[in-house]
Formats: sequence, structure tokens, C-alpha cells
Amino acid sequence: MVSSSPLVLNTALDQTGLRVSPEVAEDVLKRFENAGMLAYRFFEWAEKQRNFMHTVRAYHTMIESLAKIRQYQIMWDLVNTMRGKSMLNVETFCIIMRRYARVQKVDEAIYTFNIMEKYGVPPNLPAFNGLLSTLCKSKNVRKAQEIFDRMKDQYVPDSKTYSILLEGWGRAPNLPKAREIFREMVDMGCEPDIVTYGIMVDVLCKAGRVDEAIGIVREMDSNGCRPTSFIYSVLVHTYGIENRIEDAVDAFLEMERNGIKADVVVYNALIGAFCKVNKLKNVYRVLNEMHTKGVAPNARTCNTILNTLIGRGETDEAFKVFRRMIKECEPDADTYTIMIKMFCENDDLEMAFKVWKYMRLKRFIPSMHTFSVLIHGLCKKGDAAKACVLVEEMIEMGIQPSGLTFGRLRQLLIKEGREDVLKFIQEKMNLLIKEPLSD
Repeated sequence: MVSSSPLVLNTALDQTGLRVSPEVAEDVLKRFENAGMLAYRFFEWAEKQRNFMHTVRAYHTMIESLAKIRQYQIMWDLVNTMRGKSMLNVETFCIIMRRYARVQKVDEAIYTFNIMEKYGVPPNLPAFNGLLSTLCKSKNVRKAQEIFDRMKDQYVPDSKTYSILLEGWGRAPNLPKAREIFREMVDMGCEPDIVTYGIMVDVLCKAGRVDEAIGIVREMDSNGCRPTSFIYSVLVHTYGIENRIEDAVDAFLEMERNGIKADVVVYNALIGAFCKVNKLKNVYRVLNEMHTKGVAPNARTCNTILNTLIGRGETDEAFKVFRRMIKECEPDADTYTIMIKMFCENDDLEMAFKVWKYMRLKRFIPSMHTFSVLIHGLCKKGDAAKACVLVEEMIEMGIQPSGLTFGRLRQLLIKEGREDVLKFIQEKMNLLIKEPLSD
């Protein structure tokens, strides 16, 4: 991995003699969105080319990437740059609100919404919905409801606003409050749309009221609102969780009878239901049907099957499925992490590194969790040298190791009397820490 040092990286890029277009820069940044400071160094280098200007999408990708690694000072510097170029829009602030809320920086998320006007972007209903959504998704639905009640006269709610709150209370979970929001929506003359119905079905299913959810589906039909494949996927998934495999299959067949084409989400729900009751033969039949009908499996399909096989102790079969699935779908960070963890737990570090190398060969940027799983495996084996190399690579990419990961390495280094190495890594980690929110 190339160092994230500006001088080293800039020299390496300059020596290539390449010039990149804004579109190519966008694609590179998207691919390296988990690479933290390395991506930022590329962003800076590209911007210094003659007559070059990053697109709004490139700025947004970079802002999100920096927020992921909590480099908030640099993130706000980019926002100020965008302001100077009149490039800011509502989405810019929605990205920042979302990233703050994900790490429970609720006050900062609200602050971001409140200063939009200062940055020349008047907050509107989509921005208001964006704030409520980020709060609900980060389990701060009470705060979202409080803001909604205080500001709903200023931003007249639409079906999306109510759907956001409905989903938030469903996740809480607070079924009475979700029902109250649904009733308020109807009372305010705001007609439920297909998204609202879908959320209500999901809320009821998560509350174990699948039969009541079926009543909502029937109500939809009577209102001329046709159920979607997503709604059927929720029903199939819920039946699967409740071990009602026959009902899951019946719901799937009803969907097909109603002329609704099964997509990968519904198939994943059906596969999950069969996995839950250990009917692996049926899982493979569903995979074959997907292939016949031209529905490509995705990473979730793969991960569901892998987790089931590993849980049954069928690690050889899991590896066989992994090799098959990577030819048919694009794995995600979880796919690689599942396999690396499986081999680490089986004390097969050689195979864990083979998967790791394959992942890197496919230009896939490992997440913090993927790094952590392999580092934990190395620490368990007592291989401090390789574990240190990976931790340093994380830091070079601008990814802060978790407290647990660093703690395990620290314990091993102290045991081996390598306090000098520990001090060196600690100093490198300290360089990642920046001041938080800036005006």
C-alpha cells in the first residue's frame, strides 16, 4: 500500500505522468472511499492539475470518506471550499448530518441543519426529512419526534416525512406510537403511498404482528395500491424468523400468482427462511431457480448461506460456496470478513491470508472490521510482526484501529517486551486524531 504521506504519494503520482479527468477522479475516489487519508491525498493531487475542477459528486464522496474516519476539520474545510465555488447543495449537508448521527453526534447533526442558511443553502422539506431520517436511523427517534413537533408548521410534512417517523418508531420498537403516526398522517389528509404501506407492514412484522400486516396488504389491494416485491420479502422473511416455513413459501407463491416478479431481495428472504430451518437442499434449489430466471445473487445471498454453513460447522462446504459465489456476484466487506474469520478461528492463517490477498487482488479496500478480524487471528497465533504490519497499514489508510484491536496487539507486544514498537505505533495513531467540529 502506498504511504498516505503527501510527499510520497504526490511524487508517485507525478512520476506516472498521467492526467486525470474529473470523471476518472470521481471513479477513483468512489473505489477508494474506505481508504481515508490516502483518498484525500489523491483528491488534493488531482486538484492541483492545470484547469482541473472536482465535481460536486467527488466532493461529496470525499466528505463522506473523511467523516467515516472522523476527520471533521478537513471535512469542514472542503465544505468551505465548496461554498467559495458555489457548489453546495442540500445533499452536502444531508451527508454530513447522516455521518454525525451514525456515531451518535446528535448535537452536531442538528447543528449542521441549523447552519445551512449561513452557508447560503436555505433548509427545505427534503433537508428537514434528511435530518429526521438520520436521527431515526441512529436510534434517536424521540429527538426526531421532538424536532418534528416543533417545526412541522414551518416545513409542511409529506408522506415521506411521516414514513420516516413511522419507520423510526417501528425500529424503537414502539408499535403504539407507530400506529399514532400512521393515524395522524391520514387525519392530516396525507394519503399513505406504497412506501408508507411497506414500512407499516415491516413495523408490524418486526413487532410479531404478521397476521395484522397481512390485513394491511389486503387493505392496499382494496385501495388500488398494489403490493410490491419488497412487501412480500418482509412477509417471507418474518415467516422464516418464526419458523413458519410453509407460510413463507405460500407468501412467495402468492406473490408470483399476483404477477409480481421475484427479485433478489425476495429470493434472499426465501433463502434465509430455508437456512433458518436448515433446509440446505431447498437453498440450492432456490439458487438454481434464480439462475434459470436470470436473477443474479448478491453479497447478501452469499453471506446468508456462508453464515449458515459455518454455524453448522461445514467449513469446507462454506469455502466451496464462497468460491462459487464470487464468480456469480460481487462480494462485500462482510463476505471477505466472514471467510477470513472462519479460517482464523480454525487456526488456518495461511488460508485466511489467501482470502485476504484475493480480496486485495480484486482491488477491494478492506474495512476496519476486516482488518480487525485478521489482526485478532494473528494476535491469537502470537504473530506480533504481521499484526503490526496490518495495524500500520490501517493507520496509513487513515483508519483508526478499534480499542479492542489495539488492546490485543498491545498485550502481545508487552508480553514480548516490545515496548519500543508499541510506542512507535501509538505515536502513529495519535497523528490520526484531529480536532472535531469546526465552523
